[in-house]
Amino acid sequence: MSRILVIDAGNSRMKWGLRGGGDWLRLGATPNNEIGALALRAWQDLPRPSRALGVNVAGEAARVRIESQLTRWRLTPEWLTATDAACGVTNRYARPAQLGADRWASLIAAWRRSSATDLFPPACVVVNAGTAVTIDALDENGVFHGGMILPGMRLMLQALVENTAGLRVPAGGFQPFPDNTADAICTGSIQAICGAIEQMRRQIDSNPAQVRCYLSGGAASDIGAHINPPVEVVDTLVLEGVLRLAGEME
Repeated sequence: MSRILVIDAGNSRMKWGLRGGGDWLRLGATPNNEIGALALRAWQDLPRPSRALGVNVAGEAARVRIESQLTRWRLTPEWLTATDAACGVTNRYARPAQLGADRWASLIAAWRRSSATDLFPPACVVVNAGTAVTIDALDENGVFHGGMILPGMRLMLQALVENTAGLRVPAGGFQPFPDNTADAICTGSIQAICGAIEQMRRQIDSNPAQVRCYLSGGAASDIGAHINPPVEVVDTLVLEGVLRLAGEME
C-alpha cells in the first residue's frame, strides 16, 4: 500500500497526516518549536511514507527543520504553492502566487466537497481559524474572489492584555450577554470573527443563507458553534487540498 505524508506548516503548529488506502492512517499536530523532535516522538513508529507533500507558511527555518526530520526516510517533500487555477478553482488574487499555500489548498478542498454534494454548488466561505484567521470567498463557479485576514482569538486577547491596564483576567467563555470581563473578552473575540464571516457571506451572494461555510484550524470548533448554517468543520481541509493539488485524491 502506497502511503503519503501530508504536511501543513502553519504559523504556530504543523498539522500532518499519513494517507493510505483511501483513508487517514494517522493524524497529528506538533507545535513549531517541537518540529525538530518529530523523528524521535510522533514519527518514531510511523510507517515509511513513499511520498511527502506539503504547504508551508511558517517560513524558511520551519521548512529546514521539517526536511531534516524526513531524512530518516530519504524523502524530500514537494512543497506546493498557489497558481492561477487548479482542480476547477480560479485564483483571482492580484498576484496569484502570493496567496498563502494553505489558503489555496483549503479553497481546492472546499470546492471539491461542495461539488461532490451539490449538482449546482453554492458559493462558499472558507475559513482557516488559527493564529490568524483567513476568510476567503469562493463563488458558485469556483472563482476565488479574495479574502480577509484578521487576528485569531489568542492574538486578540494578547493585544488587549498588552495594551490595557485592567484586562488581565483569567480565560472566559462565550455568553450571549457577558456579565464579567473574562467572558466579555472571549465573546467579543468570537463574535468579531463570526461577524466578519457573515459579512463575507453577504458579499459573495445576495442570499447569504445559502452560502456554505467551511471551517478548519485550531479555533474552528469554537467559532463554528456560533456561525449560522450551513457550516461544516473539517479538521483535515488543508491536508485534503494538498492531496488534490498533487493528484493523490479523487
